[in-house]
Amino acid sequence: MDKIKAGVVGATGYAGSEICRLLFSHPQAEVAAISSVSFEGMALSQVYPAYLGLQDMVCGTQEEVVEKCDVIFAALPHGLSQELAAECDRLGKCFIDMGADFRLEDEDAYKEWYGGEYTDKALHEKAVYGLPEFFREKIRGQKLIANPGCYTTAAPLALGPALEQGLIETAGIVCDCKSGVTGAGRKPVQSNHYPELNESFTAYKVASHRHTPEIEQTLSKLCGQDVKVTFVPHLLPINRGILATCYGRLKEGVTEEQLWQAYHARYDGEFFVRLLEKGQVPNVKNVHYTNFCDVSLFVDGRTGTFIALSAIDNMGKGAAGQAVQNMNLSFGLEETAGLVLLPPAF
Repeated sequence: MDKIKAGVVGATGYAGSEICRLLFSHPQAEVAAISSVSFEGMALSQVYPAYLGLQDMVCGTQEEVVEKCDVIFAALPHGLSQELAAECDRLGKCFIDMGADFRLEDEDAYKEWYGGEYTDKALHEKAVYGLPEFFREKIRGQKLIANPGCYTTAAPLALGPALEQGLIETAGIVCDCKSGVTGAGRKPVQSNHYPELNESFTAYKVASHRHTPEIEQTLSKLCGQDVKVTFVPHLLPINRGILATCYGRLKEGVTEEQLWQAYHARYDGEFFVRLLEKGQVPNVKNVHYTNFCDVSLFVDGRTGTFIALSAIDNMGKGAAGQAVQNMNLSFGLEETAGLVLLPPAF
């Protein structure tokens, strides 16, 4: 079988370059073309010297990526993917969007949180949401996949089974999440400047982050009811990783044992979700450079509070790793292909 030819639009951003890194070791896919507006004509290894001699492909144009490739990963800011997705759809090519253009099913929500509109409503109806642990069967064989965001992967994987089984209340849920600075993208801004970030830890976009409706959409689908969350993200002075600490109110009579049973039932067959032993807590360093999500559960019996924690690499399971996982599902490959990576121990 010939290798799948993969292309990355926006290959010099953090997520785009990480897709190229992962595909370098993929047994059934290879990077065939890449593009970058900022670095057109330059080799990826000139932008990221760590890739020297391994991934020296030169950044071409977006049109070349579409022409040469079977699957196109679009690592672009929101608002820039819809036209490209339409062209890939016309040509029958797989399109995996790393941005937000196809994540929200409600156009009004997209207008409210992103200030845009759907240019082709029929195209949006073809899109599937690419969180495999919950929506795997809908993703298989599909050619327009909305790759979830990082927070919107970590928080639902922490809370999903509890809501799915009706073990916690749908009101009053709090998602308290911390992210490494790569989540803000490669373009320098004041808050990413070393003197501002180092020795610092702060919340940002409190109760106003654009991932809020996406988290709510996933959780609502899982439990069949409207779910609203209070979401507060924080910026950590580290490169990679997300730690999500999520709180919910236990329903009357629910036991800790029922919660563990629900999580084991949902995740025991999932390669990329590692349910930790009772009393253990996730640590972002234990998922670095991988597609794993570590999950743990606690109950505060004194207050009737359920606490679910998850850790992911925001560039792995929160972006590029999950995108490759979705590509594998789309093309009928082994879901773990190219993603079985042992995390560094220190």
